[in-house]
Amino acid sequence: MWHTIVIGSGIGGLAAGAALAQRGHRVLLLEQHTSPGGQTQTFRRGDWVFATGVHYIGGVGPQPGEAGQFGRLLADLSNGQLQFAPCANPYDIVQTPGFRFGIPHPEADYAAALKAQFPAHADEVDAWFAACTAARQAAFTLFGLSSMPAWLAFGLRLLRGSQAAHWAHHTLAAQLQSITHPQLRAVLGARWGDYGAPPDWAPFVEHALVTGSYNAGAWYPVGGPARFAQTLVPVIEAAGGRLLLGADVQRIDVADGRVGGVTFQHQGRTETVAARHVVSAMGARNTVMALPPGAADTWRDAVDALAPGVGYVALYLGLEGDIAAAGASSANHWIYESTDIGRLWVAPADEDAPALFVSFPSLKDPAWSGPPTAEVLALVDRAAFAPWLQPGADPEAYAAFKDWVGARLRAQFDRHFPRIAPRVRFQDLATPLTQKRYVRTPDGAMYGLEMTGDRLTGTALRLRAPVDGLLLAGQDVLGPGVQAACMAGLLAAATIEPRVLCAFSA
Repeated sequence: MWHTIVIGSGIGGLAAGAALAQRGHRVLLLEQHTSPGGQTQTFRRGDWVFATGVHYIGGVGPQPGEAGQFGRLLADLSNGQLQFAPCANPYDIVQTPGFRFGIPHPEADYAAALKAQFPAHADEVDAWFAACTAARQAAFTLFGLSSMPAWLAFGLRLLRGSQAAHWAHHTLAAQLQSITHPQLRAVLGARWGDYGAPPDWAPFVEHALVTGSYNAGAWYPVGGPARFAQTLVPVIEAAGGRLLLGADVQRIDVADGRVGGVTFQHQGRTETVAARHVVSAMGARNTVMALPPGAADTWRDAVDALAPGVGYVALYLGLEGDIAAAGASSANHWIYESTDIGRLWVAPADEDAPALFVSFPSLKDPAWSGPPTAEVLALVDRAAFAPWLQPGADPEAYAAFKDWVGARLRAQFDRHFPRIAPRVRFQDLATPLTQKRYVRTPDGAMYGLEMTGDRLTGTALRLRAPVDGLLLAGQDVLGPGVQAACMAGLLAAATIEPRVLCAFSA
């Protein structure tokens, strides 16, 4: 009945399903939550609407060539329905005590601004951007190794594997050692939260790739991140496909080494649906847990050996009035309480967060119609919430702990934005437990599995699973973020239907 079953309606699953549907495939899209979209979904609290995981996107502007290719792919997928509005320029603002620097685009302007701010360190700036270029070139080799058939990947590894491995295992901290001015070092390394790995173990190639994705500007979906599901699900349905919400996958069925379908619970019933291909966009950990015993046990062990990434807490603030007049803009704020930018929040009940990421999404979306909002994120050590993730944890003790963390984070926001603080009318806090409940990432991690050099050069997270007909999509394949997760979904679709590759030539 179905050509392909896609598990998970995040951007990776949506992209895979829509790309296949446009080529005539009937796709069954299964989502365990009651709302589609994964990390791109939005939610409402009273009069305020909040986004869960999209703060800005690169590569979707009107520029020709590579700079605007992702936008053209999304336009093709959505039949022209997805649109994006530019954020401010500078689009990211880095703050340390007594210091503030706006990061502009394009990259040439960014480099020039750094040299103007730090004229005695111009050579270090040039060397930094040269290293970024070299690392981004190596990233394409890593992508190929993740997505190619094993025999092709073997040849690519022989030709370019050593260079790719160098940049994958060369950490952000190691590259920052070449920067002698502490404030310059803070600016260049500040945005590691975009992929969720502190400098000490963050692959420099990932830092270069993610920060470089905004070299042609930062953008926000018009109508909010929910537009991804609102525009791509109809494409799937128009080809005879279907989205099932509240569909909890229990098992990926395998026979004789090949996928045969999926067994899931929906509305109190257990259903088994057959298909020759299954695209899993629910994360590698959840995927191997759904395999029957004896199916790809070696792969299961390799995935289980990868640690979850860092966690985060998000304070959602409902505001009132003209927040732009109070100093807010569509730029993001990376606020560090010292020039030691690599610290995680270890004791959120006992200390201020060492860093905040603050965003005002209501000022990014020209179609926003409700009262304004702000989102305040802080990255936490996994151990900080580990006791509450254990079975049998006291819910009342967790609620009290959560309230304390929320109050501390709110007070910290108020100190940094004293003119906006009086306009707060609502607040709600999400923790790793929230993340685990709604999107089922391991231990409620921000971006799923930990981003390390071993992850990038290992074989556990390839597009093609070692079960014939089973493919991975989402952020565990090429990397975290909307663009990487979406591209993984498109590559999964292209593996099933090669005609999808035609979209990449646009």
